[in-house]
Amino acid sequence: MFSPPPINNGIEVSGEYSLPIVILSIIIASLASFTAISMNERIQKNSFFHRNFWLVLASLAMGFGIWSMHFVGMSALSLPFMMHYDSLLTCLSIIPSVIASFLAFYIVNQKKRSITTYLLSGIFMGIGISTMHYTGMASMVMDAYYVYNPWIFITSIITAILVSFVALYIFSRQQRYAKNNYIKALTSAIMGLAVPSMHYIGMAGTSFYLPKQQVMTAGHHMNMTLLITGVTIGITLLLGLLQLSSLVDRYVDFRVSHIDILTKLPNRRSFEKALNDEDVYRSIAVWNLHNLEKVNNDHGYHFGDEVIQYAANALHQLNIPLSELYRIDGNRLALLLQGKDRLNELQHAMKNISAKWNHPVIIQEKKILLQGVCAISTINDQQSQKRLFSDILAVLSSPGIQYKNEVIRFDPLIHTYSFEQEILNTIDQAMKNDDLFLVYQPKVNAGTHKIVGLEALIRWNHTEHGFLSPGVFIPILEQSHRISDVTNWVINKVCNQIKVWEEQNLPTYRIAINIPGEYVTSPRLLRTLKKALNRYSVNPSLVELEITETTVMESAESSMRAINTFREAGFSVALDDFGTGISSLSNLRQMPISTLKIDKSFVDEVPQSEKDSSILEAIIALGHSLNLNIVIEGVETKNQVDFLTSTSSLLSLQGYYFAKPMEPDEVMEWIKARNNE
Repeated sequence: MFSPPPINNGIEVSGEYSLPIVILSIIIASLASFTAISMNERIQKNSFFHRNFWLVLASLAMGFGIWSMHFVGMSALSLPFMMHYDSLLTCLSIIPSVIASFLAFYIVNQKKRSITTYLLSGIFMGIGISTMHYTGMASMVMDAYYVYNPWIFITSIITAILVSFVALYIFSRQQRYAKNNYIKALTSAIMGLAVPSMHYIGMAGTSFYLPKQQVMTAGHHMNMTLLITGVTIGITLLLGLLQLSSLVDRYVDFRVSHIDILTKLPNRRSFEKALNDEDVYRSIAVWNLHNLEKVNNDHGYHFGDEVIQYAANALHQLNIPLSELYRIDGNRLALLLQGKDRLNELQHAMKNISAKWNHPVIIQEKKILLQGVCAISTINDQQSQKRLFSDILAVLSSPGIQYKNEVIRFDPLIHTYSFEQEILNTIDQAMKNDDLFLVYQPKVNAGTHKIVGLEALIRWNHTEHGFLSPGVFIPILEQSHRISDVTNWVINKVCNQIKVWEEQNLPTYRIAINIPGEYVTSPRLLRTLKKALNRYSVNPSLVELEITETTVMESAESSMRAINTFREAGFSVALDDFGTGISSLSNLRQMPISTLKIDKSFVDEVPQSEKDSSILEAIIALGHSLNLNIVIEGVETKNQVDFLTSTSSLLSLQGYYFAKPMEPDEVMEWIKARNNE
């Protein structure tokens, strides 16, 4: 292995390298590193899958990359004798690189890391690379034999360890910038050098000898079959793993965002999306389970979960055609039905459930009497399905409910007034007691992923009904002309929050406030804004007023005057829900707005829909041509982010892909963590 043959027994021969193939081998190693880094990103997140799932994928990517690089690198060397590989040893040679990669990534992904951590992971990776290389060398079957220079042999292993150490150190320290593809590519290139550096140093210390009687094969070139096989296997596996990662990302995005973990049913977000986006549902039933807190206290939370699952299974087993079951709250299950004239069918099914639950049921060998109430409602073709849930809340707010598994049909003469009046009667107290509160959703620059602003969104934790969607109570406030009072409350809350953050030496960002249509042209709005700015000593540049496109279209002239006034006062003005009002481009050109906010409906099917993608690209180009800031709302998937970033790196992106709306302390913690990355 280390001793050259006697001079009389062999002739030393040398080969030539093909530079393009050498470069190709380095590219494969770098691609493997890029794939492994992409997998390692997920290890640092609270992933839907166990972290070892991503560790295995990262190890396979790196291991196959090392293996492919070796055999492509060998194909770059043209030697004057015939050679082939032992199939078994060739296959086995991949094992050390995969195992070593797993150990290295496992160590470097520990929460507590030191220089020893990086050194240990570098040793594992370097030994894995070296073992794979020299096992691959041992798999060569040829008439010649080879000898290693012991010093270069040792140097190649040390080089693999040192370069791996540096690469893994940089990788670990740069994980915070993982979403920046330029940083990731640079790190991948450095990691990719660890493998070829060891390979080519090791080959430089390898001498090949032919027996004297052996005739050299003149003009022998690299084995093209080996090259093609190595490249094909390596790149196919790496790209396959990247594609698998992308598919898993999309699956996880959907599961986490739209599915209830306990029942595996669509969640509240899916429910609201169905009511807002799909105009097909005409009937609804909602079961409100009562006294779940008492069940949890008496029997434990695990048993409480079993009760919810039992109720969900009972409703699911009804198998009502053209229906969808949701878990919309901790104690509420909703059933949406498509089609007309199905109220009697729905009522009959719910009464069957009621009759069953009026007797004790057995859950985990315990008898328990389920207590609840079922509210049902239906609409005709002239009514919006968005009102279905409002009708349900009106039923559930009625004072006569006894929670004896009644099935109550919505009656507008009884329930509407009661619910709407309750909302109006409690709104002042809600503002005073902070039952009404604000959450903030970050806006992120598409190119740098830095935070560029926040949007203030209103929420209501109702004392009777729990968390109410703004889509439920805001229409009631608008109809009763109370929305301006709530808007004034929001303005003061936002300005106060900016002051609090400034006093705490925390970063401040421009915060967007939604201004309702009827209030845009009111002189009271400007007075309230100026008063709040003076009271809390807030710069108007930190406040952005979001005005819907339909508001401007309904009263173009007065809206234009109001927008001009806001801009002169130093406020930023955004045109919200752009594209939904089919606005006049001439009006858009004349509007003194600073920001164009593109409605979520244009993003939902991007990039799958070529038509939607083209429309969105056109709107973005239009906004840029008018020198407007552009905000895209409703960004929920990596595919959408990638498409939008490729369209323009100047966009501001907002949506659940980056962050949900958060309360003030939570959003600052999120921003702090992101800025520390």
